[in-house]
Amino acid sequence: MNIRLIISKILFGLYLIFRASLYYFRRYLKGFTLAFLLIIALFIKLYFFPVYIAPDPDQITQKTVFIPKGSSLSQIANILEKDSLLEHKTFFVLLGKISGYQNRMQAGLFKVPENLHPWHLLTYLTQPKLAEIKVTLPEGIQAEEMAHILSENIGIDSTTFMELVYDSVYTHSLGVEQNKLEGYLLPETYFFNYGMNSDEIIRLLVGNTLEIFKPDSVQRQLRKLGMTQHQIVTMASIIEGEVIVDSERVLVSSVYHNRLKKRWLLGADPTIQYIIPGPPRRLLDKDLEIDSPYNTYKYRGLPPGPINNPGKLSILAALFPADTRYMYFVATGDGGHHFSRTAAQHAYWKSQFDKIRREVRREQRRNRYK
Repeated sequence: MNIRLIISKILFGLYLIFRASLYYFRRYLKGFTLAFLLIIALFIKLYFFPVYIAPDPDQITQKTVFIPKGSSLSQIANILEKDSLLEHKTFFVLLGKISGYQNRMQAGLFKVPENLHPWHLLTYLTQPKLAEIKVTLPEGIQAEEMAHILSENIGIDSTTFMELVYDSVYTHSLGVEQNKLEGYLLPETYFFNYGMNSDEIIRLLVGNTLEIFKPDSVQRQLRKLGMTQHQIVTMASIIEGEVIVDSERVLVSSVYHNRLKKRWLLGADPTIQYIIPGPPRRLLDKDLEIDSPYNTYKYRGLPPGPINNPGKLSILAALFPADTRYMYFVATGDGGHHFSRTAAQHAYWKSQFDKIRREVRREQRRNRYK
């Protein structure tokens, strides 16, 4: 066959194929275009805005992140990058601006899961899980020290806290029929959210104290003792100031109840410490002559109000004292106390404690001159 004829036939065949392809391409151009655009859109969706698949809760690891108020999206990205929670900072910022989420970012202390896609991280930070901060408020501390601890740990305004503590209108609104909240701020270990304000915290602390008095058994005991809630909290604060060993709380309580029944002076050292400026120290005879309603060596009965914020154990001890005839107690020198029914017994144990004190002073002098 002539080579030219073969070539012409091949070219003609190619021409027909081209014409057919062009015909079908034009016919289905819209469909091809739509399919192509859908593929591109799907790629963008999966790459930039992937579907979140929640991992096994046991496998989630989190980091605590603090984002200050007023932080820009770029500043937030820097914080996340520093905490190894974000690899593609520019991509994160771009997504935030495109989506408008940059204006929905939250400030505070948060728990943030690790290994999140930038989009998931961005959406998470619009409604993040608040991190809890463990704060221990020791039994027997006063409101001012409590305010300092809370300011240091969760950033409350300590001045506002103290203003609320001494605001009589606010105090009454919480159900405390006194002019200040000293004594009603229940100390224990709490888990607070960073950013909680003074009002929220005070309501929690006071609520926990008042909750102790709600049971019917407690109300019956108040009537049996012939005492008010405020008197019990006041006595509990004195017990808190005396006791280190938990088991002795009900014994110290019994001594104070017995003295009140016999109309004795309460003679409680913590009430004297309360009216002396500065940190606790050894009491002097002149301290016992201070003219103050809180001086239980000078005035009978309970002082006007609590001298600190007692814990639950001391409040319960004040409510349910041990059934004893003890009228006295004196320190043993190791954190505990000796309890006595008579003045003679008390004098003996006091002389033993005085020996310990003298030995301690001698040891201190020896160490001073070494």
